[in-house]
Amino acid sequence: MAPEPPPPRASYRTTGSTCLHPLSEFLGIPLDQVNFVACQLFALLAALWFRLYLHPAKSSSAVRHAFATILGTYFVIFCFGWYSVHLFVLVLMCYGIMVTSSVSSIHRYTFFVAMGYLTICHISRIYIFHYGVLTTDFSGPLMIITQKITTLAFQVHDGLGRRAEDLSAEQHRLAIKVKPSFLEYLSYLLNFMSVIAGPCNHFKDYVAFIEGRHTHMKLLEVNGKHKDFHSLPEPSPTGAVMHKLCVTLVSLLLFLTLTRTFPVTCLAEDWFVQKADFPTRLCYLYVVMQASKPKYYFAWTLADAVNNAAGFGFSGMDKDGRCCWDLLSNLNIWKIETATSFKMYLENWNIQTAAWLKCVCYERVPWCPTMLTFILSALWHGVYPGYYFTFLTGVLVTLAARAVRNNCRHHFLSSKALKCVYDLVTWAVTQLAVSYTVAPFVMLAAEPTLSLYTSMYFYLHIISLLIILFLPIKPQAHLQRQPQTANSVNKKKTD
Repeated sequence: MAPEPPPPRASYRTTGSTCLHPLSEFLGIPLDQVNFVACQLFALLAALWFRLYLHPAKSSSAVRHAFATILGTYFVIFCFGWYSVHLFVLVLMCYGIMVTSSVSSIHRYTFFVAMGYLTICHISRIYIFHYGVLTTDFSGPLMIITQKITTLAFQVHDGLGRRAEDLSAEQHRLAIKVKPSFLEYLSYLLNFMSVIAGPCNHFKDYVAFIEGRHTHMKLLEVNGKHKDFHSLPEPSPTGAVMHKLCVTLVSLLLFLTLTRTFPVTCLAEDWFVQKADFPTRLCYLYVVMQASKPKYYFAWTLADAVNNAAGFGFSGMDKDGRCCWDLLSNLNIWKIETATSFKMYLENWNIQTAAWLKCVCYERVPWCPTMLTFILSALWHGVYPGYYFTFLTGVLVTLAARAVRNNCRHHFLSSKALKCVYDLVTWAVTQLAVSYTVAPFVMLAAEPTLSLYTSMYFYLHIISLLIILFLPIKPQAHLQRQPQTANSVNKKKTD
């Protein structure tokens, strides 16, 4: 008997539905990725229906919660098959902690259980999948759910276990005074709008959206001085959705062309490591890293559009009276590509994850906040060595960039010409520094990372260390980390 042929490459790692396998073979795209895009496109249509036919004025909150949860659960099973059990196990375990633990320790137990379970899943995947750039897998939704679970636990702790005067203004605004019901908990974590690709959002914002208070709440927070906002018609997300879908389409086209033309595997080839001169390596590294961005632009912008289509993501009105739908946006492409500092770049890349890191780590640890935040970010992403090369390098670059800015920038503000030169130079340096720093993140393995950095003479590590040693950060720069308490903000208002 002849041996059975091996399964097609496009479906080899798939544990979810195989009904779109013919489309996967026709497009030459792995089935996992086809399932992901199909679910997100269906979620976009479902979001439109959800906003129009399950509007808060027409349906109860329980119905909206239930529909969002059931459809989200189906998406998870469709995309990931039996791997979806991991998501459900984590959700149920952490809800048990939510209802049984004391408010003084709920955040600690939840954090260690959620991060521990996520890390175990990351470790297990190393023995299931080969080293290399992976297709879509269950760890993506698990990472988003981990963010939401831990954010919710800390906000419950803030609302029920801490004094109001000990909270920052942001912590006070987001603090939760009543533990969520089981349906609210499931809906927040598994709703179809964000279960596949995020982004992470705050529980208070989500419940306000489900109950129909989201728009007025944001108008009151952002535009509270305008007394007539209650008479304004409900803002339409159509313009924002169409704009984001255009960005998504352009990103998809760039992914199918640019990313495939300049794959990250080029950085490990002999001609690059051994034969190319240093300027060529530097320029080619920048091009390859630019080519790796469109897939993130595509996934995050599409996820943002799905939430907006459902009516979620309104953040208020700008000074010109235009409605803003960027509450859940995960990136600002223009500011990323024009960033003139490492800090500016990071603030506009994976925005919701940065907010999560600030909420559960940076604002709360008593020492080495920058170092611990980068380590937590690496651990959350996974256990591939490349992640730790990237984030530990990021610590050095962040401290060096902060030192340069604090010690040098004011010398270039005396004229527009000098400021223009400074911005141009810092833009080029920032883009090259980011490319150098994030290369291990997309290469994953230790061997190609060390090969790359050796071929680059570890130049950025050496320069960063020298800057940190000879251009110390000014003490007042640290003061920016100290959060304002709710009481201090109220005092300023009364003064």
